Amino acid sequence: MMRTRPLKVALLGCGVVGSEVARIMTTHADDLAQRIGAPVELAGVAVRRPSKVREGIDPALVTTDATALVKRGDIDVVVEVIGGIEPARTLITSAFEHGASVVSANKALLAQDGAALHAAAEQNGKDLYYEAAVAGAIPLIRPLRESLAGDKVNRVLGIVNGTTNFILDKMDSTGAGYQEALDEATALGYAEADPTADVEGFDAAAKAAILAGIAFHSRVRLDDVYREGMTEVTASDFASAKNMGCTIKLLAICERARDGGSVTARVHPAMIPLTHPLASVRGAYNAVFVESDAAGQLMFYGPGAGGAPTASAVLGDLVAVCRNRLSGATGPGESAYAALPVSPMGDVVTRYHISLDVADKPGVLAQVATVFSEHGVSIDTVRQTGKDGEASLVVVTHRASDASLSGTVEALRKLDTVRGVASIMRVEGE
Repeated sequence: MMRTRPLKVALLGCGVVGSEVARIMTTHADDLAQRIGAPVELAGVAVRRPSKVREGIDPALVTTDATALVKRGDIDVVVEVIGGIEPARTLITSAFEHGASVVSANKALLAQDGAALHAAAEQNGKDLYYEAAVAGAIPLIRPLRESLAGDKVNRVLGIVNGTTNFILDKMDSTGAGYQEALDEATALGYAEADPTADVEGFDAAAKAAILAGIAFHSRVRLDDVYREGMTEVTASDFASAKNMGCTIKLLAICERARDGGSVTARVHPAMIPLTHPLASVRGAYNAVFVESDAAGQLMFYGPGAGGAPTASAVLGDLVAVCRNRLSGATGPGESAYAALPVSPMGDVVTRYHISLDVADKPGVLAQVATVFSEHGVSIDTVRQTGKDGEASLVVVTHRASDASLSGTVEALRKLDTVRGVASIMRVEGE
């Protein structure tokens, strides 16, 4: 039997995502009520600009006082889509204290203060759900913390930012330079006026922290994630990648150490073989590849951003939280029992592609090979081209630690025959 008294929802933020949440709550009200077991009612919408016309939303629901809205006491669920650290953190904590569960899309806050927010939710017996914080519409958080709860996840490898994937895909498919591809992404609305959070990897790093924490049952904060942007990727890097049968993607990589005693989380551009499923992810789409003991290899793919896709994830959480509310239960909270430490980037082992500008004369290759050998870095392949006294030397290594590779590069720079290090890129997905 359906309960007739509605569950009341407060919406914090009514921009691209928030307006879609409100629209779906209205247009799908009957279906949502059947799925939940009670109607859901939009009880208030907190915004910064109340004078703006918001189609389909009763102006009487609009307020600029978000604090008063979450403190009302009759709110069952607060949906937070304003982003940023403050006032979102204070509002979410206040919502728990005043009896509401929370659905959030705030990756930055969860990556920085997820443990404290989970603790506040548990202390007040409320839910904190955040499927929309990572990869938009793609179901990822719930499969990791529920569907794979009985398995052991060893690696999460993914494209989790649509803007950067669009730019790199354009560079790959058309031969465009970075700035040209960025300009097109901006014109099409894929990139913000200030794209720093995307192209420098901050957005992906926040998502990597969240994914690593859930996958490995350990606390991983944004500061634990190694981050490297993609602004230095060039057309020549793509040419080198094609020579290796690869393309280049900005990847979020979360791994359990082989001995199981630690984890790593990192974001950086990397060459990835064209045979890997992630290599075929085009445009602004996202995809995440999960490797676990029992399930094996799983791939999650779809639109990773945008109003409607992100709102879809928010509404999925809203339904789950409302069902819990009716049954008097709460869903999964933080699982950090493993408490695995996060290893520094220097301990990460992978393959490398290094392009060197060298003098075109006998003995150069031997000198370079000696430096690699002295630092314990094994060479897989070498390709040398040159004329008129100058040459290019491309070295692809076997797996080596980041620390040993850094020492190798530092020593190479000291050779008289090495004019410069043109590029260094990791090779992943093998």
